[in-house]
Amino acid sequence: MTARRRWRFGDVALQGIAGLAALGLGALIVLLVYEVVDQAHASLSEFGLGFLNSSVWNTVHDEYGAADLIFGTLVTAGVALLIAVPIAIAIGLFLSELAPRALRTPVGTMVELLAAIPSVVLGLWGILILGPFLNEHVEPFMIAHLGFIPFFDGFPSPVGLLPACLILTLMVVPIVASISRELFSSVPGELKQGAMALGATRWEMVRGVAIPQVSGGLVAAVMLGFGRAVGEAIAVAQVIGGSLTRPENIYAPADTMASRLAAQYVGTATSLQKSSLAYLAVILLVISLVTNVAAQVIVRRIQRRMGHG
Repeated sequence: MTARRRWRFGDVALQGIAGLAALGLGALIVLLVYEVVDQAHASLSEFGLGFLNSSVWNTVHDEYGAADLIFGTLVTAGVALLIAVPIAIAIGLFLSELAPRALRTPVGTMVELLAAIPSVVLGLWGILILGPFLNEHVEPFMIAHLGFIPFFDGFPSPVGLLPACLILTLMVVPIVASISRELFSSVPGELKQGAMALGATRWEMVRGVAIPQVSGGLVAAVMLGFGRAVGEAIAVAQVIGGSLTRPENIYAPADTMASRLAAQYVGTATSLQKSSLAYLAVILLVISLVTNVAAQVIVRRIQRRMGHG
């Protein structure tokens, strides 16, 4: 009887501690959202939804709008994902299916170490190395061969959208690659061996068995990478140029919501400017919420189609 009571007490204690932790996290999120919205109240009242369509950011006349910043945020995050996701999934496949055992641990460790590099260090590398290299070698080549596309026509610049996109790519790759590696490693060996035994090549096995089995997880990994790219501030602020106008091409200086928030919040001149920066934080929270909800909906549909849910 005593042992049973102790066992029940342990179960109750575990449930209580876990429940308090979950409730505490939920309460923390609610308080965070409340504080950000409260800080943005003045700007919400002054500009309303017109804040999303306005391109003005004038600290002298106290007029603010987020349209150009939203554009910069979505472009940098979108381009970074377009580059990073194929590379990251390829790395995950290589480490889980193709790499010799002697290479899996060191290469996997290097990928994880890339994720541990502080963003300010990556931004400094972008200023000193990446930006000048792009300005002297890559951007002139892109202009010469892709200049017929308006977005790739312009003048080389060591700061702008392109360095910011590549810095974000370096941040997204290790996250998606690590998750992809774990996902591909979790595919039952019997399924892969069965496909190979039926005459499928390794690529056919990967395409027809491994990827469909983990497609929901891959979608979640991509969404996590998108959230990382949208929310990055310091490294982007160091290389994007901080322009107050919408860029006409991928080489021009620009800005994002997160980098503008990080660069100006401490030194705000007026309360309305501080409130407008908080409004940017509200937009980032909404983007994160929509992204997470969309990811869950997509994952559930994929699992339902595959008969897992």
